[in-house]
Amino acid sequence: MNGLGLGPRPRAQVMTHHPHSKSLSDEENLKLFGKCNNNLGCLITYKVVVTVHGEISPVTGMVMNLTDLQEYMEEYLGLDMPYFADIVSTKENVDIYTPENLQKFLPVGVLYQVKVYETNNNIVVYKGK
Repeated sequence: MNGLGLGPRPRAQVMTHHPHSKSLSDEENLKLFGKCNNNLGCLITYKVVVTVHGEISPVTGMVMNLTDLQEYMEEYLGLDMPYFADIVSTKENVDIYTPENLQKFLPVGVLYQVKVYETNNNIVVYKGK
């Protein structure tokens, strides 16, 4: 049976956001990233929505257990990960980081899409490379 299973309710993640590019001067970083470009950074809440798809199990009635997906997202997704030591923590890079790390956890081919909302108007959608 083919089907589409949607990910858990949107996951709001409050993170310290410190956008800073090592390729730019301090002045250029401040001009580009504004008030968040400081030693403390600023708190930002990203809303992450993951969509999975695949065969619906006749036993469980699910594509996958979304509670497991939610627990993985809570434990392994955040801006304090080593990945962001050298990568600017923009919503675009959060959207690339999220599926790259989810692929390690999810069954092959199940991840369909990741959306990262910085605000209701600032959204990035990732559907693979």
